[in-house]
Amino acid sequence: MKRSLRRALWAGAVVAVTVAAVPVTTAFGAGTVTTTFTKAQDWGTGHETKVTVTNGSSATVTTWRIEFDLPSGTTISSAWDADVTSSGNHYVAVKKSWAGSLAPGASFSWGYNGTGAYKAPLNCTINGAACGGGTTPPTTNPPNPGGKKVVGYFAEWGVYARNYHVKNIQTSGSAAKLTHILYAFGNTTGGRCSIGDSYADYEKAYTAADSVDGVADTWDQPLRGSFNQLRKLKQLNPHLKVIWSFGGWTWSGGFTQAAQNPAAFAESCYNLVEDPRWADVFDGIDVDWEYPNACGLSCDTSGPNAFKNVISALRSKFGSNALVTAAITADGSNGGKIDATDYAGAIGNLNWLMPMTYDYFGAFAAQGPTAPHSPLTSYTGIPQQGFNSDAAIQKLKSKGVPANKLLLGIGFYGRGWTGVTQAAPGGSATGAAPGTYEAGIEDYKVLKNTCPATGTIAGTAYAKCGSNWWSYDTPSTINGKMTYANNQGLGGAFFWELSGDTSNGELIGAIKGGLG
Repeated sequence: MKRSLRRALWAGAVVAVTVAAVPVTTAFGAGTVTTTFTKAQDWGTGHETKVTVTNGSSATVTTWRIEFDLPSGTTISSAWDADVTSSGNHYVAVKKSWAGSLAPGASFSWGYNGTGAYKAPLNCTINGAACGGGTTPPTTNPPNPGGKKVVGYFAEWGVYARNYHVKNIQTSGSAAKLTHILYAFGNTTGGRCSIGDSYADYEKAYTAADSVDGVADTWDQPLRGSFNQLRKLKQLNPHLKVIWSFGGWTWSGGFTQAAQNPAAFAESCYNLVEDPRWADVFDGIDVDWEYPNACGLSCDTSGPNAFKNVISALRSKFGSNALVTAAITADGSNGGKIDATDYAGAIGNLNWLMPMTYDYFGAFAAQGPTAPHSPLTSYTGIPQQGFNSDAAIQKLKSKGVPANKLLLGIGFYGRGWTGVTQAAPGGSATGAAPGTYEAGIEDYKVLKNTCPATGTIAGTAYAKCGSNWWSYDTPSTINGKMTYANNQGLGGAFFWELSGDTSNGELIGAIKGGLG
């Protein structure tokens, strides 16, 4: 991860409370217009309900009004796609003006989140008619806990200049596609886990407009910031797991000291991740050490066993139920960074490894040659042998890392040069192409419009626009990479990072769709 500080509510939503249990569905409606309440999620202290109005008549239904009572112990805390009012435990839901009429045979769904466990509504009427009827089976499938992982980084500093917040994960539809979020980064200064940015993490007050659930923070609530927003996101998407990532390019220096006393490091990390203010937010810890027994922003000489020892200490302290993961080098060259550390020796204590199969080439080599920063395979003229995704995957597999514990890395950004005259890769340059936040780097959501891809090489895309040359992944090349991941038996894919995608999640959609 070589970088500087650097509503799809229903997709996969019907989840059984216990293994092999059938999700509860309560259908109401006398006559030909029915209303179905489906328990989409239930996490004990709260639940999510999907309500579907279906026109079974031969005439168009221009409006609808549903009235019902909720049993004691449950209330509606928020609703969407219907106007909902209440008086005590009596609720009225009416069609929003934008929703349009219901043609014969058509359905419309709205939903709500409630407090307490799910309880079926009582005394329901639709358009004044007494309710009645049976049950309707669910039409969506629960997320497959053994399925492919789709893991995305959320950068804590994105809430500033990028104006990217946890809410955007929901509104883009990405939350429904993700299995895990990596929150980046915590610090490692002094060989201890520490807060990276307290304001962004847990102090920033969110307005109703910027909040995941449309509820504004108050001055006296115990937890605010992105941590509280992540809590709200998980309430809407109970399948989601959140992992706190420590280190990264900028903050990996402290791992050298951590390796001198892994138990003390693990203790500090556990105490921070499991802080009572946010312990329910995080499901584990991720180590992004760039790079053990090799050089990144600084050089480490802790030896080939240091990483394995740190991971072992973390697993011992966090226990078997927590997620412990790691982002690692993707240098597949002979004698390169993968060879410098015993990653295979650590894999038994890790849920998975994420070789960072991007940033192989870029304008950190100012004069070029131009080359794709995330090649899937080698190609004639590649500037450095072993600098491609397949080389990294094959090397790790050859060392004994199981394929299903390896995730393929995707960059949601491009790297580029300026002063380039040659369209094909391999041209000379004069420096880094201009970027919105950092020279030589630009988000996919920008590049797809300003410099559309004109060619592909080694399973990724490139483009020359004026004197600027960029390489980046597109939905099409990601689809190819996911085919590779499937063919190799990999555990899924991960990406850096969420704010680089389009507002409707083009790239994450390609990952999810490609993995199947």
